[in-house]
Amino acid sequence: MRFRFKKPAGGFKALRAKPMALLRAAARTARRKRRFPLFPLRKPPKVYGRMGSLEVQLARSGADIKKAQRLRFEVFYREMSAVPTARTLNKKRDEDKYDAMCDHLLVIDKSVERSERRPWLKRAKVVGTYRVLLQDVAEKNEGFYTQGEYDIAPLIARKPGVKFMELGRSCVLKPYRSKRTVELLWQGLWTYVREHGAEVMLGCASFAGTDPSKHALALSFLHHYARAPEEWLVPAHPGLRVDMNMIPKEQVNVKEALKGVPPLIKGYLRLGAFTGDGAVIDKQFGTTDVLIVLPVAAIDTRYFTHFGARDEVQPIGAALDKKGQ
Repeated sequence: MRFRFKKPAGGFKALRAKPMALLRAAARTARRKRRFPLFPLRKPPKVYGRMGSLEVQLARSGADIKKAQRLRFEVFYREMSAVPTARTLNKKRDEDKYDAMCDHLLVIDKSVERSERRPWLKRAKVVGTYRVLLQDVAEKNEGFYTQGEYDIAPLIARKPGVKFMELGRSCVLKPYRSKRTVELLWQGLWTYVREHGAEVMLGCASFAGTDPSKHALALSFLHHYARAPEEWLVPAHPGLRVDMNMIPKEQVNVKEALKGVPPLIKGYLRLGAFTGDGAVIDKQFGTTDVLIVLPVAAIDTRYFTHFGARDEVQPIGAALDKKGQ
């Protein structure tokens, strides 16, 4: 593509001395000619689904991961009660050593407009994220994050050949917390599961606050009605374990208990997930954690018509493209 610039004041030497001025001049010329962007810097993202202006895709660069970290900081530290270190507070990003070895699913709002000053840049807004870690990657690196709270190693050893995948750091920006956004995030997650052949999902999910007694009814409900069978049961580490059996089963009002269960955990339960043995208090994030174990084979078949059958890898995003526009 050739561009013909109007000779600027000071001549072309002035432009060469100021590279950004040259870029702005090129962008103005491209805009006038209504042609394609001047600098196609990266290949198209791997898109797992779309709904209107929202799109779920895999992070493909360090810059994308930083966007997810900033979102997590906004939700976990500013909105909720996580306690930041000086480094976290200074960088305004929630980050740890696992970020580099994980894949990051991002929900992007594509309706963000281009900047007037830098029209060749489009800063899409990350409004939701999920962090996922495959077993083979974990084994080559630091292991699973969940092992710090729950003793998952014996479970993995009991299931040789079964592909585990860890879920974590799930959050959605407050204005976007709707069924639509959560379904899109789950569409991306489910497509990723099928793409990589994962057979068991696990990870920690949280109640707000570090006083388990405030969640006695909900935790007791999980203990009596969602506790994993022995085949899948994983205990919290002895020094961290908090007993979830606070109220006898006959005294648990299921309807009232469900009101106190966080939406994410309820979503897992609807799919057929189990919970581990005992809760764990996470003082850094200001939460009470429970372990979620979700064998893909246990997922309720009613959800396959929406997210796709477990043995059927559809074209990326097809299920939602049919429904979401």
